[in-house]
Amino acid sequence: MIDKSRKWLKFRIFIVFVVFIMMTVAISARAYQLQILKNQRLSQLAERQYRRVISVVPKRGVIYDRNREEMAISIDVDSIYAEPIKISDAYKTAKELSPILKMSEKELAEKLAVKRPFTWVSRRVSPDQSIKVRNLKLSGVDFIKEGRRFYPNRETAGNIIGFAGLDSKGLEGLELQYNDYLKGETTYSIVERDALGRIMSHGLRQREEQTGNDLVLTIDKTIQYIAEKELKEAVDKAKAKSGVIVAMNPKTGEILAIATEPQFNPNIFWKYPSSSWRNRAVTDCFEPGSTFKVFLAAAALEKGIVSQKDTFFCENGSYNVAKRTIHDTHSYGWLSLQDIIKFSSNIGAGKIGEKLGKERLYEYVRKFGFGERTGIDLPGETPGQVRPPNEWSQIAVNTISFGHGVSVSAIQLISGLSAIANKGDLMKPYIVKQIVSPEGKIIKEFSPQVVRRVISEKTARDVTSIMKTTVLQGGTGTKASTDGYEVAGKTGTAQKPNPSSGGYFKDKYIALFMGFTPADDPNVAIVVLIDEPKGLFYGGDVAAPVFKKVAEETLHYMGILPTKIVAQDSPTPPKALSKPKGSDGLRKDADIKEEGTVKSEKFVMPDFTGMSIRQILRMIHDSKIDIRIIGSGRAVEQSLRPGSIVNDGEKCWVKFQQPS
Repeated sequence: MIDKSRKWLKFRIFIVFVVFIMMTVAISARAYQLQILKNQRLSQLAERQYRRVISVVPKRGVIYDRNREEMAISIDVDSIYAEPIKISDAYKTAKELSPILKMSEKELAEKLAVKRPFTWVSRRVSPDQSIKVRNLKLSGVDFIKEGRRFYPNRETAGNIIGFAGLDSKGLEGLELQYNDYLKGETTYSIVERDALGRIMSHGLRQREEQTGNDLVLTIDKTIQYIAEKELKEAVDKAKAKSGVIVAMNPKTGEILAIATEPQFNPNIFWKYPSSSWRNRAVTDCFEPGSTFKVFLAAAALEKGIVSQKDTFFCENGSYNVAKRTIHDTHSYGWLSLQDIIKFSSNIGAGKIGEKLGKERLYEYVRKFGFGERTGIDLPGETPGQVRPPNEWSQIAVNTISFGHGVSVSAIQLISGLSAIANKGDLMKPYIVKQIVSPEGKIIKEFSPQVVRRVISEKTARDVTSIMKTTVLQGGTGTKASTDGYEVAGKTGTAQKPNPSSGGYFKDKYIALFMGFTPADDPNVAIVVLIDEPKGLFYGGDVAAPVFKKVAEETLHYMGILPTKIVAQDSPTPPKALSKPKGSDGLRKDADIKEEGTVKSEKFVMPDFTGMSIRQILRMIHDSKIDIRIIGSGRAVEQSLRPGSIVNDGEKCWVKFQQPS
């Protein structure tokens, strides 16, 4: 009996031991599963119960102009968040917040009624809103600091700088182009709670805040303001659709200003149509019209196809080519290359284009940078459109010669113009000078970059000399003439293409003027574009006066001293046609013998354009030039080219017309 009891006791002990072993194994296995296999996941779940990690928008770098004036900055502002599980009455809280945050009660109530540990209420609120919400002392509503982008100059340079979104990501302009440099490293704010959900600590940083890098631009805020002010006034006066002004240092490629109209305020970009955000100088293309004649002249001179002495018959204003008719605004007979540019003859340009040939014309159009992106550091640049010669129609060489049948951007146009101003070297345009770390260390620096040599220095000088005549009496750009500074420029008036019909609108034009000054040693090149002006639409009437104002104000601001220029009607240098005391205005070139006797006399031919018959006769009464008069009124044409050397008794036919 005793043996049976002992055996039963041993058996029970064995069973208990086995059960204990099995439980130990099971507990160990479960512990291994929880502690080892599911450690990461369970840690995250546990952390969520007592810790909330909130992604905080970092501070972006500052954007400065060339003089270290702030154009875009980031400041710390309050963002409001809520802990819905601690809000007893979501609708009451929403009602109090609604008028301050200017949000609907329904929207706020839906956010606050969800029983979860965290939700954003409103991010980056104004200081006034923050103070008002703090004074309410609402349970479950708290604040955290975030960076907010601020543009202190409002609309000024808005289309250049662009803007950043709520997540501090660049969306337009330089903010987008240089986003990787400007954005700071994302930081995290940590909120810790106890087992009952009460906040124990707030605002602990998991990672040190790292502000983004700064940008130093080539833009000058003062020149930018001048350009924007004058452009807005011009667009309003002309009741135009839009406008663009680009100012550039032609020697370096530095962009000094890009003004576009209409503008927008990047602080409240969402209140403007998206069409106003883009930088039209870079993204939009247009037909350049007669401004293209400058590049035609440069190509023809560089190739030796024409010289400044060559003349072309301009068909008295009407020229038939391939069953099409090319017209000039005024009727012209024989014109030199210089006068074709000065008077902006389409027919003369077309004939030069014919002589140059489509292959060589295409070659130089591309050399000047048209048909390809300039590489400017702004987003959305258009390459424009220049079709290859094998796709040109019979009349294309004529029309392209005066700027129809190709499309360019304003940034391409000023780059090509600057190649002439810069003695033949095409510079790459750029808008950022330096990228600087928050500690002040230069991370990256940009410097002038020559893309290629387009034309020789001599050709550039010759074209500059021709362009000077455009702003002299009789030229198409006289309204661009600046007080005290010599200007080399060219007007342009282009009809806008009609995509639906394939032709051109009869009443929609682009008025253009491009130029640089001081002409022989330029500090600034400027392109002015007015899109769809009402009433007067010629470039010389609409765009040239804007160039004058911007150029004069810019040169005064830059401290460029005016140079005295002899008032003259002729495109030849002042020395050649200076009027000595007591002279008749015609310079006499005499071959003097050693004894001092005169061998023969020659004269420099003046420009009679715009003069009356009486004025011309008074000017040449002491000379032996044989003046032949056709018509009456004011002089519009002459057979001897202004600036040429003429002999005694040489005939000069002068055509007169009554002013229209």
